[in-house]
Amino acid sequence: MASNGSRKTSSHRPLFDGERRIARAKVLRRKVPRESHAEWKAWKHRDPIQILEQASIHRVPRLLPIRYGRMLRSPFSFYRGAAAIMAADLSRTPASGMRVQACGDCHLLNFGGFGTPERRVIFDLNDFDETLPAPWEWDVKRLAASFVLAGRSNGFKARRSREAALAAVKSYRRHLSEFSCVSNLEVWYASLDSTQVLASFRSENRRAFIRDRARRARSRTISDHDFPELTSLRNGRPAIRDNPPLIYHPQERILSSDQSFRKAFHAYRETLAAERRTLLDRYQVMDVATKVVGVGSVGTRCGVMLLMASEWDPLFLQVKEARRSVLERWAGRSVYPNHGQRVVVGQRLIQPASDIFLGWTTSEGSHFYIRQLRDLKFKPLVESMNATALVDYARICGWALARAHARSGDALAISSYLGRKDVFDEAIGDFSEAYADQTEKDHAALGKAVREGRLPARTDI
Repeated sequence: MASNGSRKTSSHRPLFDGERRIARAKVLRRKVPRESHAEWKAWKHRDPIQILEQASIHRVPRLLPIRYGRMLRSPFSFYRGAAAIMAADLSRTPASGMRVQACGDCHLLNFGGFGTPERRVIFDLNDFDETLPAPWEWDVKRLAASFVLAGRSNGFKARRSREAALAAVKSYRRHLSEFSCVSNLEVWYASLDSTQVLASFRSENRRAFIRDRARRARSRTISDHDFPELTSLRNGRPAIRDNPPLIYHPQERILSSDQSFRKAFHAYRETLAAERRTLLDRYQVMDVATKVVGVGSVGTRCGVMLLMASEWDPLFLQVKEARRSVLERWAGRSVYPNHGQRVVVGQRLIQPASDIFLGWTTSEGSHFYIRQLRDLKFKPLVESMNATALVDYARICGWALARAHARSGDALAISSYLGRKDVFDEAIGDFSEAYADQTEKDHAALGKAVREGRLPARTDI
């Protein structure tokens, strides 16, 4: 009996064999040395402006000057809107072959605090427009380079900007190692709460600043703040207040006709869990308007929807067009036919808790996802950070990214590839500085394209 049991255990061992996964990772390390990730060289015929033009096809033409104007502000602002450019660049850099559910646009401003359904405030990734299964290295490289650019934008010395990038990668490596040693359920339930975030900052002034922002986010109720700020009465009914060119009611509606809107809203409703449909059904749609958001999303069909359950019970939903991920050309097509579904499923896989109204729909061939607007959300004010705070913030982002990748990827294998030394960290530090240099050149190319009339830009908004 013992012998049979031993044979049975042996036949099933590959399913649980950590040693095999570690050995495979070490083979990959020889094929794709960790030092090789330092490499960056612009490829032949690389034209960042052409990539931007291609990424703007089918965007709302009247909004493109706002998009390019925002990208003109600084190399860091340019970087925020240049996910398509970096996706093309990353596809030509070394990768180990291991994949995760990648964020796809993993820069430092796509992290932040938000409220869970239980009304805890946690810190995590919060932008998933480009999410897709892809090499884990791509998220790490985009995150690290964003810290070098942010440091330069804040006027820090080169060594301090590099220090922030290294801090993000080191934190990613160490926390991924920790996640590789715990159960899958522990990884799934893990989250960074406000206490952990506060403890990560060394300055008491910075901790006090964060506590104050969290307090304000918790106290900002929809009825007392968002409703009077975003609405006015129109023909005796509450409606979204126009603030052109950022909030307005266009002739071409986001969901163009009443019939198509009703159909699309019903389809969205069906993507919610049954108990959340019951909650949504207590509200009546009052108005929909275009709302320009961010940098990378400018020009896509985005808006805000006002719903009311009573005169004192409003709900705002954000409507965002979901287009093909910038990673798709290089990492493969999504398995989901609706890109809104791609975003929603990716977000639910990556985040420890997602918005209760997160769902997707289709209208006249366009894909959308919908979520609450401003639900206890607050973003980091990176421009207010000194060099020490930026390093502390980098550690938190690296931690959050490690948790996200551990949920969908093989944390043990990736951690084994990274190893315990800082070889990979230093390589990404080199890459980040070289890519920040490249971004500054691309930003200058955008300025030239605007001056020559190739691209339109508004810098007055």
